[in-house]
Amino acid sequence: MATYTELFDLKSNDALKNKITVAVVVKANALISAVTPTASEITWADNVLSNPSIESSRLINYVLAANKSATVAQISSATDSAIQTNVDEAVDAIIGGGTV
Repeated sequence: MATYTELFDLKSNDALKNKITVAVVVKANALISAVTPTASEITWADNVLSNPSIESSRLINYVLAANKSATVAQISSATDSAIQTNVDEAVDAIIGGGTV
């Protein structure tokens, strides 16, 4: 289990940040490409595509919290699929909760 200090330090891990940024853009693309995206989904996706680093900086906190029981090594080496799942879950909750 990673300590809170280790989790905080992972926020500056470039490889992890890059994976989350790509996952955020992939989610934005999926929302825009959906058959009937909602206004909230389009707004969120448009904001992401304009500046993905803002949302990825936000969502890294979710990914770290969601994986707090993992080790630093496990979090650092998370697969693209695992990161995408975390990002998808966070975005769905954000949009569904009306916090876009």
